[in-house]
Amino acid sequence: MMMRRSGRGLSGRKGAFAVRGSETESKTEKESDRVHPGIPLTFAHGPGDQDEGKKPLRASANEAFKRASQQRLSIGLIAAVIAHMAIFEVFPKMEAENLTAAVTALEMIELPPEVVIPPPPEHVARPATPKVAAVEVDEDVTIAPTTFASNPVENLAPPKTIVDPSDRPSFIPYTVAPALTNEEEVLSYLTRAYPSILKSAGIGGAVVLWLYIDEQGQVQRTVVAESSGFEQLDAAAEEVAAKMRWSPAMNRDKRTAVWLSQAIDFSVA
Repeated sequence: MMMRRSGRGLSGRKGAFAVRGSETESKTEKESDRVHPGIPLTFAHGPGDQDEGKKPLRASANEAFKRASQQRLSIGLIAAVIAHMAIFEVFPKMEAENLTAAVTALEMIELPPEVVIPPPPEHVARPATPKVAAVEVDEDVTIAPTTFASNPVENLAPPKTIVDPSDRPSFIPYTVAPALTNEEEVLSYLTRAYPSILKSAGIGGAVVLWLYIDEQGQVQRTVVAESSGFEQLDAAAEEVAAKMRWSPAMNRDKRTAVWLSQAIDFSVA
């Protein structure tokens, strides 16, 4: 089918269209350059559009996409390489951990010398079982009587000497120690017993006495253990000790006499 209008012709075939005319061709080229600047266009041709002097109407979209995708792919690869290089430079470097197995050196130990085990002892024969003799013993046989004639007194051990515990200071066991019961009276008597001559002269001293206290708490004997250096003070200390009254010492549930160490001090106030 063919139509003509004012010097222009439009031909149509299956699969392609072409517009003839000089003005139309120039306008089409200008519009194509404005839509896709700088990109060469390929136009689709129909089966009968191979005549000379005929140009295609529009570019194929497939060809345009292929040419644009090549350029975009190149730009993307360059950007990816730059991004990876930046990541490796900015972030810390990763180092592989040493996973080698530890090697333990074996130490050689010298074995002790061979121990010689002695042979077992010889077998000891079992002793024979004693046999009871069949001898008749007279029932009238007895041990000889012990008499003083056969054991004179001179051959006997001397009797044990009993020592009086009050003779000298010694340790006597006790569970409860004695306690002074008249302390105020003793202090008052101590002031009166202080020798006036030594007191006025400013002479004093301490005396340590051993006191033997009986079962009733009475001081039965005194012994000077450490002297003050003055006989008058030592004598006055023994007088003061005689005035002391004590609670009796106890050895479990029984009263007992004991030796007790007591210091008496004479000092000028």
